[in-house]
Amino acid sequence: MAYFEELSSWSLAKKLTIQVYELMQNNHDYGFREQIQRAAVSIMNNIAEGSEAGSPQAFVRYLYIAKGSCAEVRSMVYLCKELNYCSEEEYQHLLNECKIISSALHSHIKYLRNTTNF
Repeated sequence: MAYFEELSSWSLAKKLTIQVYELMQNNHDYGFREQIQRAAVSIMNNIAEGSEAGSPQAFVRYLYIAKGSCAEVRSMVYLCKELNYCSEEEYQHLLNECKIISSALHSHIKYLRNTTNF
């Protein structure tokens, strides 16, 4: 892998971030909107930053941070539904996307731990 843009987890995280921004575009709960947007951006940025960190160990650390940010987005999606900031369809879609990204990050962490000296 030469560039973070080649990672499927980064592409999925970028797609999720755009979806979160689009969903929150007209939301006037600024604190909520900013928090879920920052968490979504954090997923993709930690994947990117980790890929350039210089060692597999550092990359794994960043992937765990990205995984934590993904859990934060997922947690906020539950609240998003409870506050009627999204439809049932949007809610289910975002939850599914978060779970796919989390699984992809888990697989990447497992791969790095198994193929490098930890």
